[in-house]
Amino acid sequence: MKVTVSRKAHFNAAHRLFRKDWTMEKNDAVFGKCNNPNFHGHNYELIVSVNGEIDQETGFVIDVKILSDLIKEHVETAFDHKNLNLDVPDFADLNPTAENIAVVIWNKLRKHIDSSKELEVILYETPRNFVTYKGN
Repeated sequence: MKVTVSRKAHFNAAHRLFRKDWTMEKNDAVFGKCNNPNFHGHNYELIVSVNGEIDQETGFVIDVKILSDLIKEHVETAFDHKNLNLDVPDFADLNPTAENIAVVIWNKLRKHIDSSKELEVILYETPRNFVTYKGN
């Protein structure tokens, strides 16, 4: 029997969506206000879910405390109150779109969660705009 365990978290971060190899006009046309050279911020909401078999010894799919600690260490500490473009090495050459942020978070957490378990990251950039990444 497979069960999904989820943990919510949040972080606040600034970013700018742009490509260095494009003109300002093309960046404006594609990214609009999100191309503000002075950056802009979001209050990101995150849901990390782990799906797998219940361990018969512990009764857990994953210890929620462990999941919470992993999110705090690898996401909240790394991203909270940061400028993603300037302060987070993962985005030195990667446009920090919600899609790319979700994939980066998934990759950071994946290596710390048993490979027999499925991992899903849902990242809300705004209350109405969110992305989901399951590693495929």
